[in-house]
Amino acid sequence: MDWLTSLPALVLVAGWLLLALLVAAVARVGVRALVPATEQDRVPQIAMPLMPTLGAAFAIFAALSLASEAGYLRAAEGLVSDEAAAASRLAWAATSPRIQPEPIHTALRDYLQTTRAKEWSGAAAASGDDPSTARAVAQLERSVRTEAARPELGSPASTELLVSLDGVTTSRRARIAAASRDVPSLYVVTLVVSGLALIVNAGALTFRSSLRTSLLITGIGSVVGLSLALLFALSAPWNGPFIVSGHPLDAVVQDLKSGFFHSGPS
Repeated sequence: MDWLTSLPALVLVAGWLLLALLVAAVARVGVRALVPATEQDRVPQIAMPLMPTLGAAFAIFAALSLASEAGYLRAAEGLVSDEAAAASRLAWAATSPRIQPEPIHTALRDYLQTTRAKEWSGAAAASGDDPSTARAVAQLERSVRTEAARPELGSPASTELLVSLDGVTTSRRARIAAASRDVPSLYVVTLVVSGLALIVNAGALTFRSSLRTSLLITGIGSVVGLSLALLFALSAPWNGPFIVSGHPLDAVVQDLKSGFFHSGPS
């Protein structure tokens, strides 16, 4: 399903709208072709009572799905903010007395820039196996641990460095775990089937109407199509149309470049 969630927003909207309207047209023609003429009078009697049930079922599934995916997107943005906060804590920890901040700041800046360039979207965001990012993480680990191991540093400053480093790496792992999450296939299939069933039922109600009158079902088709397009657009914050913003990390990089994290007296 990754290929579907990674499509551009315009393609998702156009594709689902086209499918919904095509199903409506096929349903209208299909009832005429498949239902015997002697039984066609019964079609509205059967289809009409089903409309409220099918409409309510789709509305419930769509509301739950969209609310869940919107919450997931907000949670993803929260993970990025947490990662930026952890990076900021490490940058400030490197400015403590008797600590040489330059190697740590340089390694941290390289790590954040590499993350944004190589590990922010696509398969690398979910797997976390980009070689460039792995080297940047290793260099950051070495720089911090080398500085923390200096005897003259003292336990409080050394502990602060190591805890801050752990916060950065833990935040990265949480982001990778979130990026690897997929929408359950059965969940999506249920929503799609309920939407298409609603469209088919609406098409069956208008199989005897004129073409102009039948255009009224395009409203139902449009709602269903747009709802499905929005669901897939929201489902992949690191691999879809709505990529989660990396601005918090970019802000930390800019602060590192500008010297905002300046060292105190040694």
